[in-house]
Amino acid sequence: MRKIRTALISVSNKKDLFPLLKVLKNYNIKLISSGGTYKKIKSLKFKCLEVSDFTNSDEILDGRVKTLHPKIHAGILNIRNNDSHIKDMKKNKFENIDLVIVNFYPFAETLNKTRNHHEIIENIDIGGPSLIRSAAKNYNDVTVISSIDLYPDLINQLNENNGSTSLSFRKKMSQKAFSKTAYYDTLISNYFNKDSNIKFPEKKIIYGNLIEKLRYGENPHQESAIYSKNKNIGINKLHGKQLSYNNYNDIFSALNISKSLPKNIGTVIVKHANPCGVSILKDKIDSYKSALACDPISAFGGIVSCNFKVSKSLAIELNKIFFEVIIADGFDKEALKLLKSKKNIRIIDAKNYSLNGTMRLSSWNDIILIQSEDKKKISVKDFKVVSKKKPSKTQLANLIFAFNVCRYVKSNAIVIVDNHSTVGIGSGQPSRVDSCNIAINKMIKFRKSENEIVAASDAFFPFVDGVEKLVQSGVTAIIQPSGSIRDKEIIKFADATETVLVFSKTRHFKH
Repeated sequence: MRKIRTALISVSNKKDLFPLLKVLKNYNIKLISSGGTYKKIKSLKFKCLEVSDFTNSDEILDGRVKTLHPKIHAGILNIRNNDSHIKDMKKNKFENIDLVIVNFYPFAETLNKTRNHHEIIENIDIGGPSLIRSAAKNYNDVTVISSIDLYPDLINQLNENNGSTSLSFRKKMSQKAFSKTAYYDTLISNYFNKDSNIKFPEKKIIYGNLIEKLRYGENPHQESAIYSKNKNIGINKLHGKQLSYNNYNDIFSALNISKSLPKNIGTVIVKHANPCGVSILKDKIDSYKSALACDPISAFGGIVSCNFKVSKSLAIELNKIFFEVIIADGFDKEALKLLKSKKNIRIIDAKNYSLNGTMRLSSWNDIILIQSEDKKKISVKDFKVVSKKKPSKTQLANLIFAFNVCRYVKSNAIVIVDNHSTVGIGSGQPSRVDSCNIAINKMIKFRKSENEIVAASDAFFPFVDGVEKLVQSGVTAIIQPSGSIRDKEIIKFADATETVLVFSKTRHFKH
């Protein structure tokens, strides 16, 4: 146990100080503070010594230097049972500081409200992190509190131990403090990298806030948690059981597709992170039914994401099949009531979710792969018609839709489309021909079409065989990236079969 006799308080966020100060007063703990914190403590009618009076050194440089003083840091850092340290403290007439309570200048908040570089720099805290690191290093003798959220823990600790703290408590607070300073420094480092347009710095620091510790990972023997750079991930669970690792994986896969579709249009059904049905029909119920019809067997137990607000009439349709999760940009009151009648279904409001990420991370062992997100907006300018036969306006619109869906399907990926809806999806095969066969077989099984059907491939066809299979199945137009040494052969085959062939300037692998 370590008795707390003197506390240094320097906080940017001055909320919830009163109950803490009351407890510190109960145990006759001397208070030292500076600047706005000192004024706040005095306004709450508590005794407090200003830092400048404690150090006999005025604040300088417009407040940039307040607590950066040997008397402060020696009071924190000295080892209480070290004879040499005791001698130095007596020689300099320094006294111990047993408790440090600090929270930082609001750097993250400043980034969110301004792009003014000068203002951002002025909100980089120097003294605060220095105090916390000193106290955290010397946790054997000093207690450090680095967040308002920890005030109740400190109050309980002091009350349980008559004004003292235990070693285990101090060590726990030290761990939290070092995490806090590391996170803060990472925000600053990332800001400078972004400001200097450095995407791949020599030292890459990954950071995030714990959103939730999950029951387990992909399988019950794996541990799992979800983190985010923000404290809010943009989705709100309105009903149902706790979300699992696999739920989150499917949810974000579905949302990435949904949010790439036209505003307030589009239904996406996902199973095991792969789309098994997508439609952008304007009528909401037709859109859902069309997405479902692409592969109703795979859809069972999957996730449906509506890029619009769900009405009661659509909720009636959604309740006819078992979905693990239903996502939408809001729900009508009657629709929500109806969907909640199913106890185990998870209902997610994603109207505040947006595709803001710029980098995608993948990891193996202690190795991290980083790349920019594939969020390029696809337009007519990205394509070149290479066949003699030119696409109709409807064909071209369907080709662009198919190609957009294709980039969210595990490679090798083939997507067959009819009337702004997928009718066959082949995914994740080592052979592109196998993906063609899967997409064709799905179409034959579930969605026999009387209209012209089109197909998209996420990468070029290395041989004519894949294109041949698609044409034999009834496909009248194909879109694919160029780049194969056999591109001329594929163009020749397209012309021979009067098939529309469009080349894309970009490839869209998704492994």
